[in-house]
Amino acid sequence: MIRVEKYIGRTVEIIYVDREGKITQRRIEVHDVREGIVRATCLASNAPRAFRMENILACIPVAKGRHHAS
Repeated sequence: MIRVEKYIGRTVEIIYVDREGKITQRRIEVHDVREGIVRATCLASNAPRAFRMENILACIPVAKGRHHAS
């Protein structure tokens, strides 16, 4: 199981499968993890999002200085 809660306050890149089965790669800033839900800001859209932990396939921290999507 992926431990996203250790990245609260940090920017990470995730591979995520949505409810329709579409796999996407997203760069997010993690705000909170509670009851299997990751609350974050999607940096591509600069909008708040919620992600189900069980749908996060991979998660890696983004190196400092690389926080913004290009």
